[in-house]
Formats: sequence, C-alpha cells, structure tokens
Amino acid sequence: MAPDSLFKHRSFMRFWIGQMASSFAFQMLLVGLGWQIYNLTDSALSLGLVGLARYLPQLVLTLHAGHIADNHDRHRIMILCRLAMTMTIAVLAVTSVMGIITPAIIYGCCVALGTARAFEAPATQAMVPNIVSADLLAPALTWTASGREATTIIGPALGGIIYIFGAGALYGTSTVFCLISAIILANLRYRYERREKRAATLDSLFGGLRFTWKNPVVFGSISLDMFAVLLGSVTALLPIVARDILETGPWGLGLLRSAPAVGAVVMSIYLAWRPVKRTVGLKMFVAVAVFGAMTIVFGLSETLWLSIMALLVMGAADMVSVIIRSTLVQLETPDEMRGRVSAVNSIFISTSNQLGEFESGVLAAFVGAVPAIIIGGVGTLGIVAIWAYWFPSLVKRDYLDMRGRHEEN
Repeated sequence: MAPDSLFKHRSFMRFWIGQMASSFAFQMLLVGLGWQIYNLTDSALSLGLVGLARYLPQLVLTLHAGHIADNHDRHRIMILCRLAMTMTIAVLAVTSVMGIITPAIIYGCCVALGTARAFEAPATQAMVPNIVSADLLAPALTWTASGREATTIIGPALGGIIYIFGAGALYGTSTVFCLISAIILANLRYRYERREKRAATLDSLFGGLRFTWKNPVVFGSISLDMFAVLLGSVTALLPIVARDILETGPWGLGLLRSAPAVGAVVMSIYLAWRPVKRTVGLKMFVAVAVFGAMTIVFGLSETLWLSIMALLVMGAADMVSVIIRSTLVQLETPDEMRGRVSAVNSIFISTSNQLGEFESGVLAAFVGAVPAIIIGGVGTLGIVAIWAYWFPSLVKRDYLDMRGRHEEN
C-alpha cells in the first residue's frame, strides 16, 4: 500500500504528529535523566535504578491497564496519561532550576512516568487499528515507528546541546513538547466501539496473557524481542561509554543515543516503500541475530565512529524486527482483545527496555561496562538459536497475514 494514502488520512496524520511530539519529549528526557543521575552519584548502579523505577509500575499495573483500555475510551486514557507525564516532567524542570533536585526526586518522577506509561501504552497501541483500515495497518505501523525513531535522532542530539544550559532547560523543553502532544491529540477522530463494561476479574485481567500464550506466533515474536533486547540493551551504559571509554561529553552521548534511531529511520523508510512481504519469520530472526552481533562490536569499540556505526546497524536491524512483530501482533488479535494483548506486549517491551537497563547497570557494576556489553551480545545470539528451535512455525512464517502460512512440522 502506497504511503500517499496515509498522508491524506487526516486522523492518522494527527495521531502521527502527536506521537512524534511525545516521543521527542521522552527522548530528550532520557538524555537528561541519564547524564544528571550519573553526575549526581557517579554510579553505574544508579543508571540501572532509573530504568528499574520506570519499569516496576509498568510491570504491576499494565495488565489492569489493558483491561481498562478494552472497557473504556482509549483516546481519553491516552490524553489523561499524556497530561500526567507533562506534570511529572515539569517537576523535574522546576527542581533542577531551583537546584534542589536529588536522586530520590529523580527516582520518584521515574516511578510516576512509569505509572502513566503503563496505562498509556496499551490504549495507544490499540488505537491504531481504530484509526486506519486493515489494509493500511502495516504501513501505518511502519510510519508510526519511523516517526518515533526520527525523533530519537533529533531528540537526544538536541537534548545534549540543551543540557549545556542546564538540566532545567532540557526538562522544560521536554515539558513543552509533551503538552503539545496532548493538545494535538485532543480532537482526534477514530472509530470508537462502545462495549458493555466488564468487571476487572482475574479472568478478564489475564485474558491477554492466555491469548498470547496460546498463539505461538504472537508469543514467540514478542518474547524473542523481549529477551534479545533485555540481554543486548546498551542504552543505560551509554553515559559510561561516552565519558569513560570514548572520552567525550554530553554532545557525544547525544550522538550515541541518536545513532540507533538514524539506522532505524533509514530502514523504516525503506520498509515503507518496499515492505517485507515474504519469509517474514526468517527475516525477523536474522534481524535479531544482526542486532546481537553489532552489540558485540559496540562493546569492543574504542573509537567514536566505530561505536556509532555499530549502533546504526543495531537500530536498522531492530526496526525490521519491530515492524514484523508489531504487525503480526495486531493482525492476529481481535479488536475486543487488543487492549489486553497490547498490555502484554507493553510488559514485554518494558521488561526488555527498563529491566534491560537495570540488568546492564548491575552487570556493569560487577564486571565493568565493556564485558557487560559483550556478554549481552553473546546472550542475544544464544536467544535467537533457542527461539528458532522452540518456535519453528514462527521461523517458517511466510506472510504477515494468514496467506500461505506454513504449518509447524
């Protein structure tokens, strides 16, 4: 499907721009959180704790958030969460300007951000099929991911520059962009299907988990991504790599954080015009393997240009996996289950990202940053091999939809 159809879709374009503004705010925020907490504590463990503080609320609340997304207005949930995030980032800005910010305040705000994102993520992910038709879903998800990654190119780089003027300036800018996102999305038009509200029973709360567990394509794809990124994530260690190994400053950290996004955007633009149509399962596994191999290269690198090149390829490979996984999950899930299945997907994503940051920080505190990165890359390659053995039907998956699907031997 040509992307021109999406550009003429006003509701999708409003959603896309709103998501870009929010992602831009969040990516700048991450640069500030990482650099500020490391300067305050000079501890690799503190970098991991920042990720853990954002992760724990999502782990505890996301299943309930999925139930809410399937029983209430997803658009309203998204807006309320966006406003809560705006106020939380504003607290970071004000305390930084006043010079009273402490690690405890940063951890507390991370918990608040994690809580808001726990409810926002399932509602937002489940919104896309309510905005565009089924034939536009795959390109819509591609362009949504592309826009998000594009902001992670500009966001971290600009965040590193803004941080020169102080953490308050960076957090203030992030607050403005998050508020703009909420305003843009306020009048979004979409298909809202009113359903009979169901009580939050254990059966309802765990319905998404049961559906995911029983569907090898859905479970295999999201668990592959979770464990690969959990082990291979280097995000939390970038401040250490930038300052202590590559001997650069906040601007260098911004470049490192932007590099995976550059690769992801280039790949997403390519996939938007030349989408993956055949052997989607095998291509997803190959992409994750490339991600692991480049993690090892990044760990061994002692020069900025090689580190950036490794991160570029990691971002491109991750984008292939993300697009295939996201499309498979949405196409294989009925709309009345999308909130809860999206909640499960959010837990897996949060586990891989936030818990991955914590794992990296803890491991680096014991063995050092470089060994931690290399161990993570090797672990990712091991996960690819194990998952290929456990989920042969996923490896053999031909089309994104059910056409020509190979049956498991």
